[in-house]
Amino acid sequence: MAKAAKIEFVCTDCGKNYTRWRGQCECGAWNTLAEMKIPANSKASGKKSAAVAGYAGFSGGGSKKIDEIESLEAEKRPTTIGELDRVLSGGVTTGSVNIISGDPGAGKTTLLSALVAHMSQDTASLYCTAEESLSQFKNRVQRLKLEYNSDNLYLLSETSVEAIIEELETNQIKFAVIDSIQAVVTENANGTPGSPSQVKSAAQALTQYCKQNNVTMFLIAHVNKNNEIAGPQTLVHIVDALLHIDTNDGQVRTLRANKNRFGDIDTVGIFKMTERGMISVDNPSEIFLSGSTTSSPGSAITCIRKGNRNLLLEIQCLTTEIESEFPQRVCVGLNMNRVKMLTGILRKHTKTKIFHDTFFNIVGGLKIDESETCIDLALVTALLSSLNDFVVPRTTCIMGELSLNGDVRPIDSGVPRVKEAAQHGFEQIIIPHRNYHKSMETAGAKIIPVKTIHQLLEIIQ
Repeated sequence: MAKAAKIEFVCTDCGKNYTRWRGQCECGAWNTLAEMKIPANSKASGKKSAAVAGYAGFSGGGSKKIDEIESLEAEKRPTTIGELDRVLSGGVTTGSVNIISGDPGAGKTTLLSALVAHMSQDTASLYCTAEESLSQFKNRVQRLKLEYNSDNLYLLSETSVEAIIEELETNQIKFAVIDSIQAVVTENANGTPGSPSQVKSAAQALTQYCKQNNVTMFLIAHVNKNNEIAGPQTLVHIVDALLHIDTNDGQVRTLRANKNRFGDIDTVGIFKMTERGMISVDNPSEIFLSGSTTSSPGSAITCIRKGNRNLLLEIQCLTTEIESEFPQRVCVGLNMNRVKMLTGILRKHTKTKIFHDTFFNIVGGLKIDESETCIDLALVTALLSSLNDFVVPRTTCIMGELSLNGDVRPIDSGVPRVKEAAQHGFEQIIIPHRNYHKSMETAGAKIIPVKTIHQLLEIIQ
């Protein structure tokens, strides 16, 4: 007689298991324990079952000395999607299970539709959609004009994990996409689709199958209002890689790996959403510069760092006479508190009076993180340029952090940023004095180190 299923309570925040319900988890969260049913092993024999042998599959044989274990390099397969390959450190790892998340409309389905179409050209591939019809998916493939192998590309509309695994086994699928993990259910857990028990058990079952059969899989995951993956935190621990798509105000999408067992997590991929789908941007600096051939006041160019990539972007500022009693401060893509602080520094140390409506914008629709302080000097330059009606040459790149006492503080990765600006033809590069290094002079541009905001004003005005 089969044993009854075991009941556990899992914290939806940290994933810790308990044998009985309690009000507060050890992580400090209240009322986050959800009931989860775990099927008991029906066989009581001493032989271990591969189904319960862990995510990586059953190996057997007991422990081994490290010198007895064969070292195998992870096999990477390029996807021809340049920015995705960059984020995954060279391509998709064979046999890996990956999650891709993002806001609704970020481009998760669009990106993976192109990926599964490419993989089908020489690999049996499956796209399982639990949220839309098969005709909708086919219409998307035709609209995006994707190239695929009709003999290898399988489409499935299914919500049962057991049925999905059976389909993978029947057609000997080696690459699969599940859209989405919150929409599928398994018989081994109770609860509705998307509940912590269902999400965790479904991910466990799919990952075990992939590891035991060398199947590469991508799971699409929903996000909550805090832009975090919906469901238990253990979902992140189960998979090999966690990719997230950030949506900017415009068409720009940034792809970042928050976890990657087969590569680094410092690389950021830049995409542009078009009518032909998610297009890789091999030279992101081109879309973050206005491309204007005429010089005008209120513009300054700087270099920021996204992961391990250096991006040139243009900061624009417009100042106009106030139309009300209080001047406006409008920022698109910038942190408002940072702008207020910089205007305060200008008033204190340069006696600049800003009785104007002030509007700031980042060309290309990119959002600048609050921690990216290297844009301070460029932002101040753009403001003064618009306020005093002078032009900053488009061959000048400005980078540096501004402190409250008016000093210019150093920035991280100064040499790579300078080299990036020099490669794009900038003739004059203004940097913090403490970032200056002789190796920068070989870049072919004139390097101007500054110590204070007063030195910056002498150069730009």
